[in-house]
Order: sequence, then structure tokens, then C-alpha cells
Amino acid sequence: MEFALCNEVVKEMPLPEQCRFAAQLGYAGLEIAPFTLAEDPTRMTSRQIAETRRIVEDHGLRVTGLHWLLIAPEGLSITDSAADMRQRTADALATLVDLCAELGGRVLVHGSPKQRRLGDDPARARATALAHLAAAGARARAAGITYCIEPLSADESDFINTVAEAAALVHEANEPGLRTMIDTGHALRGEGETLADLAARWLPTGLIEHVQFNDSNRRGPGQGEDRFGPLMAQLVAAKWAHPLAIEPFVYTPDGATTAAQSIGHLRGVLDGLSTGASAPARH
Repeated sequence: MEFALCNEVVKEMPLPEQCRFAAQLGYAGLEIAPFTLAEDPTRMTSRQIAETRRIVEDHGLRVTGLHWLLIAPEGLSITDSAADMRQRTADALATLVDLCAELGGRVLVHGSPKQRRLGDDPARARATALAHLAAAGARARAAGITYCIEPLSADESDFINTVAEAAALVHEANEPGLRTMIDTGHALRGEGETLADLAARWLPTGLIEHVQFNDSNRRGPGQGEDRFGPLMAQLVAAKWAHPLAIEPFVYTPDGATTAAQSIGHLRGVLDGLSTGASAPARH
């Protein structure tokens, strides 16, 4: 099983140094936050995109996907129904899908809590978001990749808080290029069931296209009390074939140490499963 590092964890490093460091730790790739590549990633030239991909691949890694999609440029929203905002956001999403494909990624993860607030007219905001996500999914499908709406716990977002809510939206969109995913920290804070039970319920549906790992305390896996063995066992049983992303939000003592401890912990969990060691059933 392979792991990808969400690159904002070490964003202080230049991209070549991020790649060198991640490769030394045994990561298979980077899941890139576009705002780390350019002030406005929607304006990157073909040459800049090709150079970014070359740097990553020259270090033996690959770009596994994109996340934190609407942080830059500022001022975008998938729920704002004003005509000019709808056009700006639609254009940005289309460009980011193309960016992911050109970088060699396979999945885009739409979290971006501040850019999906429902506001004063939740029904209209949801309809606007649905249209944006369906269009992004269709463009992703045409490029041979997948667009995922990420469930975010209610402490961060008022829209799509659970996998069930995300699945309902995906079904409503009726677009094969749109799917959802599991972020362990958000799931632990918001789903009301264990990670293992969540995976057992949703992996067989084919709606889960991606998994990101972090502790419910927002630090890296292994830097808190949560246990990931039961979830890993579900992924192994399902023959999960895609890189698992490590996406902590709190870096203690720093990003580099967090990246190292996180992959070490999850590898230890996998080793325990492969040797038959018992894993705590909690969480």
C-alpha cells in the first residue's frame, strides 16, 4: 500500500526539496494544494505545469491529485449564485481539473470549507453547488480522472458533513466523474460511527474514491489517541489500490517531523496487520 504526502505540510520547502524529502521517507507521491504552486494556480502556463510535473517525477514520485482547490485565487464560492461568481468559479474549477490531469493526478478533493458556505438561502446555495460539482465531475471524467466532494465535520462546514450526505449529492448529480471520499479526522469528529464501520458500509458502494489520514486532533496519524488498524484492515480486505494521503493540519513540532512520524506510524499499522498482530478496535 502506497502513501502520498499532502505537500502543504512542508510548503516552506521549495518543490524540489519537498520531493527529495518525501522520497527519502518512502512516500510514493505528493497530493498537491494548488496554492503552493502559484499565487493564482489557474493562470499557470503549460510550461510551468510541465516543469512542475518533471520535478516531481525526476524524484521518483508522482502527483497523485489535488486538494484545497479554491484557496487561490481568492474570493471563489461554489454556493454563491451571483452570475459573475458562478462564472468565475466554474472557470476556476475547469482549469483546476485540467491542471490535475496535466500533472498526472488521478483525483481532485473538494474540501475548501470557506468557499462552500450555504448562507441565507441554503436551498439555492445547494443547487448552485450541485451544478458546479456535476460540471467539474463531467470535465474530470472526460480527462480520465475523478472529482470528489469531501465531507467536512460540522465544526468546519455547514454543507456536506457526512459521507451519507455526500453520497446523496453524488447520486443526485448522476455524474460518474463525481464521487466522494473519507477524511479520517473529519469522519471521527462528525460521522458518529467507527472508521471501520464507515468503510465497511461505503467501500462496497464504489462511491469512495480517496482516503486521507489525520487524527481527530488535526495532527498526523499516530500523534493522537485514534487507532487506524481497523480501517486499514478494511482497506486491505477491499484490495484498495490507490495511494493513501496523509493530511495533518497541525504540525507538531514541525511539518517535516509530522510527515515522518505519520508515514512511520501507518506503516507500522500495516506491518501489524500483515503479521497478524492485534489492532485496537477503538475508532
